[in-house]
Amino acid sequence: MATATIPVHTGDPVNSRILSISEDKLQGFQPDPMGEIARQSGIDLNDVIERIQAMVRAGTIRRVRQTLMATNLARGALVAWQVPPEKLNDAFEYTFQKDPFSGHVVIRSTDSATTGSRYRLWTTVKVPQGYSMPRHCEYLASQTGAVHYRLMPAKRLFALGVGHIRRRGLEPGSKSDELADVIDTNIVELSELEWRALVALKREFEPEEIQPDLWGPRAREAGVDRDTFHRIAGELSRRGVIGRFSTFLEHVKTLKTGEQVTRYNALFHWAVPPGREIDAGRQVGRFHIMTHAYWREGGEEFGNVNVMGVAHGLEKDVVLAHKKAIDDHLVEVGIPVTYTNVFWGGRSEIKPSEISPFAYGEWCQGNGIAPDTMRE
Repeated sequence: MATATIPVHTGDPVNSRILSISEDKLQGFQPDPMGEIARQSGIDLNDVIERIQAMVRAGTIRRVRQTLMATNLARGALVAWQVPPEKLNDAFEYTFQKDPFSGHVVIRSTDSATTGSRYRLWTTVKVPQGYSMPRHCEYLASQTGAVHYRLMPAKRLFALGVGHIRRRGLEPGSKSDELADVIDTNIVELSELEWRALVALKREFEPEEIQPDLWGPRAREAGVDRDTFHRIAGELSRRGVIGRFSTFLEHVKTLKTGEQVTRYNALFHWAVPPGREIDAGRQVGRFHIMTHAYWREGGEEFGNVNVMGVAHGLEKDVVLAHKKAIDDHLVEVGIPVTYTNVFWGGRSEIKPSEISPFAYGEWCQGNGIAPDTMRE
């Protein structure tokens, strides 16, 4: 089929079947990702490859890559930044364009004024092993004009998987019969060979690289044969540092097709009694609408919030209905909530955070920083 005639709209029935699998259903290391998407979606392998290539070229899919459980490979945190209004857009641009260790970069707002409302810029930051998160953030503050920031590292994860297409049409209150799993954030140390394989594994795929054999060229890039590459990746997956193979859609930007995958990006906050964080997180993570749920502590600036989560939707009132269902459920299961809020996402950019210690040293040198001054 000529490229110009291949449907690239997410609503196309074939694309929808592919994306319902490829967004977040391939967990861990997959030796044959394209074949697995074909098997689970019931779409011919050649058609799967042709459609994904076309959607990447059209911008419907913004990247195709193997994700990592970066919280197990590098110190990370959600960071809320208080930036003077006149510097907010420049600070956004700097963290997105100039800091490879900042991933999600979002300007957020609340429906009513709270003490946390003055923190408009929210980012995720990963700092490779051996380096200091506070020192990195102090440097970013000096470059962006931020007057204060709050580090909120994840103590536990309860949900992680952005499947926008399969979440369309979910009824508020839809949830699993089982409590969400608890995912630890302990750091795993890797050998130099494992880092080489991991760097090749995680690099996103260009359209022409999307073929039946995805990993043969990456094995050569890492300087090992295919069997060795598969063995290393499989072992890293068993050690919990491999996330999912995924095709990532644009969240709120209007695509070339004229559609928006989602319109509303909501960061939910709940404060529950100390000691009940895991109980509450496992309940919140049950709800199918949640793409992320975690135990993070916001301190007094954010009402002592300790459970957070992210949900997306096309209609604001529907997103709020999903949150109300979760609020009501927490009450029903006997978990008191002393504070809750919603931080709505506006302008946003998303990119993978760099986690390689080698890359951090190069970044320091490129910015005139002695790497040793940024160490823990």
